[in-house]
Amino acid sequence: MSSTFILLCIAGYFCLLLLIAYITGRNADSSAYFLGSKQSAWYVVAFGLIGDSLSGITYISVPGSVKAANFNYFQMVLGYVIGYWAISYILLPLYYRMQLTSIYTYLLNRIGSVSQKTGAFFFILSRLIGAGARLFLAAIVLQRFVFEGLGVPFPVTVATIIALMLLYTYRGGIKTLVWTDMMQSSFLLLGVILTILFIAREMQLDFGGIVQTVKDTGYSQVFFWDWQAKNYFWKQFLGGAFIAICMTGLDQNMMQKNLSCKSLPEAQKNLNAFSIIVVVVNLFFLTLGALLYAYAASKQLVVPERGDELFPFLAFNHLGQFAGLVFIIGLTAATFNSADSVLTTLTTSFYIDFLGQATDDENSHRRLRTGIHISFAVILFLVVLLFGLFNDQSMIFTVMEIAGITYGPLLGLFAFGILTSRIPADKLVPLICMGSAGICTFLYLSSKAKAVWLQGYQVGAELLIFNGIITFIGLLIISRKRELSRLKVD
Repeated sequence: MSSTFILLCIAGYFCLLLLIAYITGRNADSSAYFLGSKQSAWYVVAFGLIGDSLSGITYISVPGSVKAANFNYFQMVLGYVIGYWAISYILLPLYYRMQLTSIYTYLLNRIGSVSQKTGAFFFILSRLIGAGARLFLAAIVLQRFVFEGLGVPFPVTVATIIALMLLYTYRGGIKTLVWTDMMQSSFLLLGVILTILFIAREMQLDFGGIVQTVKDTGYSQVFFWDWQAKNYFWKQFLGGAFIAICMTGLDQNMMQKNLSCKSLPEAQKNLNAFSIIVVVVNLFFLTLGALLYAYAASKQLVVPERGDELFPFLAFNHLGQFAGLVFIIGLTAATFNSADSVLTTLTTSFYIDFLGQATDDENSHRRLRTGIHISFAVILFLVVLLFGLFNDQSMIFTVMEIAGITYGPLLGLFAFGILTSRIPADKLVPLICMGSAGICTFLYLSSKAKAVWLQGYQVGAELLIFNGIITFIGLLIISRKRELSRLKVD
């Protein structure tokens, strides 16, 4: 498959995005940019969240991780379901009752402006690292299999991808993203399902044959019970629940689309439906991983040592031209879907939480919003290049663990606000949050270095829970009982 042909396919795909952006972005005001004018259909949002939650890391790395990790990731996916239900029945009613645009406005009303900015800061930090890592992994594959042969430098590849995102997101915002996400999730899923069918055809497998082949690989073990290991069931399951709560329910990027639904019941339908969809979709990805290894073994192929190179290696070199095309379109969908909404939601958070701007239709505010949007695109570009300097794709696998450090303070802040009636000293909140993140960073690095004092214990997804608990205790220490005449600390 020639690089020119692949580029033409990507260009055609992008034209579809631009068409959707043109239709949805006409006469888009601030209400449309931030919350889709509160007119988003719940089923459209639910389907679009697939691509948002999976991204290029799932598309490439989850299938490739099966050999080393079996199906243990599915333990975390089961935990996600509990987390999504908690969001649906605890957090969403709170956000809708307060009529929030940025969810960190809750911290302003509950504690104070410093806490609001602290929460927004940890969100911005988390999303820039996460989006940069996801975009790097997808861009490096496109670079290796497409742009490198054309002599295009990696920074130009990244800049082009981000510039394309800007073109279809800067005006319509959430109103546009709800529909582009639905389209991109469709292509991402299509890529996985068609690849499974390609392999099944090549190996002459029916449905029962697929199930039996996955079992025969020896990679299909789901549950693990060594309590010291990172893949221990309760670590993964509870960690998955809290990761879903933090990376969806306490994350502006994910909640902004949920808040664009017409009503609370509609938003709850969206999230409840998504909790089922995400289980099925992740099972597809894990099944694909086992089948890719089974196919390689049946053809006696020497597969790449890095698991995240397995899928592109087989798609481009051994599954046929159409399979290669399906892969690249699916990867393109994952690439755009994993980062485009980040620019809009980072803009929303900075615009409201740091600048205190209200949503309105004045031209001056539109220019300010556009300037922030472009600025975050430049910052994202620099973050991706930073990942590129290390040139170590194994860094990608630490993103979920890093999330335990950056999202933990948000978990502690919101849990404290919801579960207690006490008010912490607003000015000391950043100190508590940074201290908790620092302690958990030390714990994470000690686990990576296999420190003797841990006695073989490996820190995994539960790091997020530890972080939230430490933050919660710290907030208790600096808090006092609520005065009946006051709702918040000045």
